[in-house]
Amino acid sequence: MRDFWIACGHHLLDRNANGALVVTDEFLKAYLGRPELMAPSDACAAERRLHHEVLADPRRKVTAEEVAAIADADARENWQFVLAFRKLLLREPTLEAAYLALVRSGSISLPPLFLNQLVHVIVRNALDGCEDPFVLRAAELFFRPQRIVPHEHSLLLSDEEIIGGPSPTPVLSLMSMLGAATSAGVDVLSEEDADSYWQRSDQFDLALDFTGGARGPAALAEAMRRWISHLLGVDVAIEPLTALRDAKFTWYVGLDAEATRIGDRLWHGETLDDRTASRVLALFRLTFSDTRLVIDAVGHEPVYLILAMTSEQLVRMKPQNLLTGLPIKHLEAAT
Repeated sequence: MRDFWIACGHHLLDRNANGALVVTDEFLKAYLGRPELMAPSDACAAERRLHHEVLADPRRKVTAEEVAAIADADARENWQFVLAFRKLLLREPTLEAAYLALVRSGSISLPPLFLNQLVHVIVRNALDGCEDPFVLRAAELFFRPQRIVPHEHSLLLSDEEIIGGPSPTPVLSLMSMLGAATSAGVDVLSEEDADSYWQRSDQFDLALDFTGGARGPAALAEAMRRWISHLLGVDVAIEPLTALRDAKFTWYVGLDAEATRIGDRLWHGETLDDRTASRVLALFRLTFSDTRLVIDAVGHEPVYLILAMTSEQLVRMKPQNLLTGLPIKHLEAAT
């Protein structure tokens, strides 16, 4: 079995009998080693002392007075965020349970960075043993914003941080070979170079073909299926659709904020204008293996999943919507 996403720190965590992730001192120390918390040479004595003592004992209780004594305002805020994150991880038996508790609370006060890092390591656990690079690349949508890169008749997803800029002009590697000028080069994951994913999985520099009928949507469907199974213990089947025709729109889940707005309009029977409809990137149909788990209002009807992009051609998937938005009677946290 080949490893991937080493940087998420999954190797620093323990696992319980059910395969869920259990926090360790080594994992907590990794956060204390982040640049935001490393005390610079000109840091005050209170900041240096706090960092030294918590690094020695990462579960040490830290009082509000100790944080307030830090002179630098940014350092104080960073410590407040990290301590809140640590409190969440130590309060619950597993990282999966901590994440479920957070998203079900209806109030996420942590910065997106912490939420995405938590998703990163949990989805790494959910996909443990997966040998399909297309599924792994599609799962990057769970924790890394993507930007749409149109290319001829294809629709490519590239990592926003990698290509960057409000109006990126990336080109495919083939075009680069032909001498095209560009501010960012993009390789597209294909059958021919799929094996290279294992060596570069932490670089997030491979684009994914998300054209309807291509491997991308089907790969994301499999990643979502495993995510739901891992965190909720519910077996589902998810299939990508090329169009939503003559469907009974009984229940839907928006996989991002834009998709939720679009779904709300469809729910109320509105007709989408061409501009809004063009923002829909993918549609999926989800069915439950055991319909007894589904609320009576839905019964045997499928659930539709919608993925969309913003007007700036960004995709910011919210994987928590798959955990809080499904019509399941009893949701059990992974422990």
